[in-house]
Amino acid sequence: MNWLTNFVRPKIQQLVRPKEVPDNLWIKCGACEQMIFHRELEKNLQVCTHCGHHMRLPVKKRLELLFDDGNYKRIELPKVAEDPLKFKDLKAYPARIKEARSKTGEHDAIIVAHGAMGGMDVVIAAFDFSYMGGSMGMAVGEGLVAAAELAIVQDAPLIVVPASGGARMQEGILSLMQMARTTVAVEKVKEHGLPYIVLLTDPTTGGVTASFAMLGDIHVSEPGATIGFAGARVIESTIRQKLPEGFQKAEYLRDHGMVDVVAKRHDLRKTLINILDLLRNRGPAGQVVPLRTRVAAE
Repeated sequence: MNWLTNFVRPKIQQLVRPKEVPDNLWIKCGACEQMIFHRELEKNLQVCTHCGHHMRLPVKKRLELLFDDGNYKRIELPKVAEDPLKFKDLKAYPARIKEARSKTGEHDAIIVAHGAMGGMDVVIAAFDFSYMGGSMGMAVGEGLVAAAELAIVQDAPLIVVPASGGARMQEGILSLMQMARTTVAVEKVKEHGLPYIVLLTDPTTGGVTASFAMLGDIHVSEPGATIGFAGARVIESTIRQKLPEGFQKAEYLRDHGMVDVVAKRHDLRKTLINILDLLRNRGPAGQVVPLRTRVAAE
């Protein structure tokens, strides 16, 4: 009886018991609600294979997509005071920082890297939305200042890739001060005659939009990205009017002059390289051949 209970029954149960399937193998598209196999989605750069909806791309994948052969070097960013205001809401601010660092493996919401794009030196500052919604605090401000200074030292264009809900409320006025600091940093890049390009991704809102994100020489955006200062519902309740369809979306802003180019994720790298080539290599693309002048017959 023990043999049947201890050996035969477990073997039979193991054969008929349904195997546990991880719940993250299939991902639901937020636009068309189709289920997509995770490997297929990764292969397609987090773009829905059914409707073309652009989902959020992890920051490291973003950098690999943009740099030549996915090779780049990160720089160490300046350290800042943590929890300068001793802020606490449902959780203490240090607990939120610890949780975000454990989740992302990053020190804060920005990565600054340099390398080559199309053979041209470039500095990229990219936001990590999974770190407290890519919110801009003192560390992000220091990162953007460091990126601007590096671009000047290397005589390289600066590309910023925001993905942020805005200023970080846990740092109060200190986070709002980063709007002015980053604006000054961008102006220094422009004073040295270097291109400053902003690649807008979903979402780009709040104090980020009200500062460096809208100061680019050229603004490129992914399709469907939400770009704006306050949320649409807040605006509607304030002005008491219905907003146009697609308000604050990349395509609407392109049609109304706030965004220059809307490019699909697969075309972003090529688009940015073409822009950098036009801005940096101002000479003719080929050899200039003088035209022969025809002598009028006497």
